[in-house]
Amino acid sequence: MNRFLVSALSLVLMLSASIANSQVVSAPYSNVKLDSAKLLNDLAYISSPTLEGRLVGTEGNRKAREYIARRFEQLKLDSFGSGRFQSFPARNGATGVNVIGMIKGKLYPDQYYVITAHYDHLGKKGDKIYTGADDNASGTAALLAIAERFKKTTPSHSIIFVACDAEEGGLMGSRYFVEHPPVDISTIKFNLNMDMLSRSDKNEIYACGIYHYPFLSKYIKHVQEYVTGIHVIAGHDDPSKGASDDWTTQSDHYPFHQKKIPFLYFGVEDHPDYHQPTDSFEKVNKSFYYQVCNMIASLMMSIDAHAKID
Repeated sequence: MNRFLVSALSLVLMLSASIANSQVVSAPYSNVKLDSAKLLNDLAYISSPTLEGRLVGTEGNRKAREYIARRFEQLKLDSFGSGRFQSFPARNGATGVNVIGMIKGKLYPDQYYVITAHYDHLGKKGDKIYTGADDNASGTAALLAIAERFKKTTPSHSIIFVACDAEEGGLMGSRYFVEHPPVDISTIKFNLNMDMLSRSDKNEIYACGIYHYPFLSKYIKHVQEYVTGIHVIAGHDDPSKGASDDWTTQSDHYPFHQKKIPFLYFGVEDHPDYHQPTDSFEKVNKSFYYQVCNMIASLMMSIDAHAKID
């Protein structure tokens, strides 16, 4: 065989692969527009006082869980053989319940990405209701909106959506999920976790996880290139800066990290209404929140466009 032709052919193939990869990285996902009305309606209901703060094991928590399950059914998300609900023992004799849905991937159906957000909160203390709009009705509503987006454009990889319970009691829902996954744990390649997305006076949203998984930085840089109106900042994941600054262990991504599953966690810094009855729907920065949710959906689509996460 002519070595010149072989070399030329090899060069063409290399360039084609490089171009294809660059097209994936720079794919125009900046035009993702989630349904803002549904997003805010979901947020308003999940954070409504009628759910009495969604404390694990309470009637309000049950109502939230059933609402999420109905939304999953409306979206026609698949369920596993064990069903839509995954029950587990929580603290003080309560039973926690994760709500699980799935969209099968069209190219890599046996590789799973898991998107998580906890729906429980602190309940009632006396006559005060801790409605938990930012923490974490905001993440739960985003979970529903992103699921709807992926139903419109089938993902390449299979995506599992988990509304976790009992996060406030020690990440109990996500811990149980990774110990009793509905698929082989080795096939779970990535976790995206959302916890507190809707409040920032500085219009800042943090992406935690790059310190542990540097190869994920390209996805953050990608969204930073086109996002306007909000600041996407990588950080709060360096253990050398102390526990108060390191969010690695602070939400439902941590059990995935313990299983060596790469993660990205999106959240805002604490605000005066954090874990207070005043964390209400009325105080949500709706414009900021909507932009954050669009950004996360765009990033997730970009990650899904790659054959592998690394």
